[in-house]
Amino acid sequence: MVNKGWAWLEIWLCRSSRKRRNQMVQKLSADAREAFLGENPGWKPQDGRDAIKKTFVFGDFNAAWGFMNRIALAAEKADHHPEWFNVYNKVEITLTTHDADGLSERDVSLAKFIDSAAGGV
Repeated sequence: MVNKGWAWLEIWLCRSSRKRRNQMVQKLSADAREAFLGENPGWKPQDGRDAIKKTFVFGDFNAAWGFMNRIALAAEKADHHPEWFNVYNKVEITLTTHDADGLSERDVSLAKFIDSAAGGV
């Protein structure tokens, strides 16, 4: 028996998924990629793939986890999710757009949000 209380979520996820499939995502041009990297310190190209990566170090685990929560909420709203790794106070984030087979404007937008959420860390 299906829990009918969650039926709305399944319907919403199906509709959201359909919208995402219909949106074309373009890779960043080489010029746009270089401009982003020049203007956003700490973000580096990741070896072996069309992605960018940055490491953030916080005072403790709670600060790192709070940072990840802020990103998770924004990422879910934008339907663009980071690849990340967390150990205690360190958070490593990799951004790429799988639909575009590499970096896109979605990554640029999320990276800028991530930097603002880090609060100068």
